[in-house]
Amino acid sequence: MSDMSLDSSTVTPVVVSETTPKRPISTLAVYGLLALAILYTLYFAKTLLIPIIVALLFSLLLSPLVTLFRRFYIPRTVSAILLLTMIGGPITILAIELAEPAQKWLVQLPKLSSHLTEELDNISQAMNPDTPPPPKVKPKKVEPKQSSFNVFGWFNKTHDEPAPVIAQEKEAPANNSSALSARVMQGGVEKLISILGETPVVIAQFMTFIILVLFLLSFGSHLYESYLEIFPSEVNKRRPVVLVGKLQKELSRYIVTVTIINTVLGIVTASVFWALGVDDALLWGAVVGLLNFAPYVGPFLGIIILCLAGVTQYGMELIALLPAAVYFGINMIEAQFVTPTVLGLHMRLNPLVLILWLLIWGWLWGPAGVLLAVPLLVCFKLAARQLDIMTNWVKLVETSP
Repeated sequence: MSDMSLDSSTVTPVVVSETTPKRPISTLAVYGLLALAILYTLYFAKTLLIPIIVALLFSLLLSPLVTLFRRFYIPRTVSAILLLTMIGGPITILAIELAEPAQKWLVQLPKLSSHLTEELDNISQAMNPDTPPPPKVKPKKVEPKQSSFNVFGWFNKTHDEPAPVIAQEKEAPANNSSALSARVMQGGVEKLISILGETPVVIAQFMTFIILVLFLLSFGSHLYESYLEIFPSEVNKRRPVVLVGKLQKELSRYIVTVTIINTVLGIVTASVFWALGVDDALLWGAVVGLLNFAPYVGPFLGIIILCLAGVTQYGMELIALLPAAVYFGINMIEAQFVTPTVLGLHMRLNPLVLILWLLIWGWLWGPAGVLLAVPLLVCFKLAARQLDIMTNWVKLVETSP
């Protein structure tokens, strides 16, 4: 009897353990709807959320300095204005220096697109040598001014039938050869117009960012202390204090370190380009330094931009790949040796998780989302680690290949 009771007692926990992990389908459906609602809100509220997120990150970065100045009896508002001036001054000077070459390249975009498509047309004609010769001979026979009258004749329909046919035969090869270039030029012009159309929104977001940073640095600390007093935590009041302090320390370390690395990368790239005689070396150094804030995606876009710059300066020659090749070598040294050594293993992120994260935020918020993706992921990871939640997901994000 005792053996049978022991057997029954040992069997029952196994049955319970097998049935406990199952979750109802309704719970999964609620989680799915919640995720879709969050994505929907992030996508359609990006104009409002982008300056708020950037201002919060900036205030976390500068808040320790404002607190340090407060110890020397400097008001928080004065120290906030002073810090923003110190940071914004060099950036404004650099933007003024880069405005002229950037405007020059924006003007050259349609010409560059037409030049590239002409080269593509030449390559396609070289691959199909049977088609080019016949059309070029026929227009010379119908070169007098009758062609213009034939065009008007299309509307009046008073001329004979052969004239419009000849005109169509004359214009067909030109239209076929320039169709691709016309479409590319039209796409480039439309993209430029869309960028110019978004300028007022960008200016409004920038002004919102400046105002929010000033108010967060001036009054955010007092509001946070009042929140801790009015809403006491049920677990431990020190927990949010430690969390914010940890976020400030680690995020400041990450942003400052990455900014220094990308600045040095831009300076080295611009110096090498200047030594090689590449046009607008300072502009390309600033571009690659800014794009490097987005791992993997930024360097890839930088290589494409430098390939186009090389084609514009050197033509369709092998030397046109020189700027992109030089930048690729410098970026490989930075990505494989400098950044891992400086940041260490504490800030490691799985490459696959990181690229998926970048794609999601790039789809949600465009270029701003790509630049903000990594700081947001670092913040989420630090907050989850400090609050001791989602520990398995944190380990998954930190796994190295």
